[in-house]
Amino acid sequence: MENILVCDDDKEIVDAIEIYLEQEGFKVYKAYDGEEGLSVLRHEEIHLAIIDIMMPKLDGIHLVKELREFSTIPVIFLSAKSEDSDKILGLNIGADDYVTKPFNPLELVARVKSNVRRYTSLGKVVERANVYTSGGLMVDDNAKKVTVFGEDIRLTPIEYKILVFLAKNKGKVYSIDQIYENIWNDISVRTDNTIAVHIRHIREKIEVDPREPKFLKVVWGVGYKIEDDRK
Repeated sequence: MENILVCDDDKEIVDAIEIYLEQEGFKVYKAYDGEEGLSVLRHEEIHLAIIDIMMPKLDGIHLVKELREFSTIPVIFLSAKSEDSDKILGLNIGADDYVTKPFNPLELVARVKSNVRRYTSLGKVVERANVYTSGGLMVDDNAKKVTVFGEDIRLTPIEYKILVFLAKNKGKVYSIDQIYENIWNDISVRTDNTIAVHIRHIREKIEVDPREPKFLKVVWGVGYKIEDDRK
């Protein structure tokens, strides 16, 4: 089930969109201003956002600018403005589609389904080279930088190497021996709990709740993996 954020200061519009999306099997998160919407995007796994441009506290343009710092999910802008310049601005700052109010709810649902389908079929991104994402986690191996929902995370060199290795191969489970071989290139340096300790430290830094990790998962009796959010 895909999660959709609907962010608009008009409660009636949000409720109406929710009804149509839920009929199609989507789970809907609702927000009524830009700051609330950004909070949802930072703390929930959202697969597409429908965002009004004109909102209190934080408008849709600035919301999407901040979103693009940590996520590539599709964005559909809603706006009462129909001028081409407004559409071009919205698309240029990172939106994927643009719907003018008033709109046909069935058309909006069709656009949601199309964008989600394209996003998931491409692996949720045409990712930049050496940039790996899973939900709100981003590992940029070009800049040697890790962020979680846009917040910088500091890792030790070994922690970073483990995370990059798993992030490059998200969805694949690697045993402790395989991690040793790929990080140290020599299984003879292994001690029984070294990997477990590093994994625990990584989780403490990247997970909101390390006891219930969203990104770095254990498959009991097999090994570790970075969650593949394309599934």
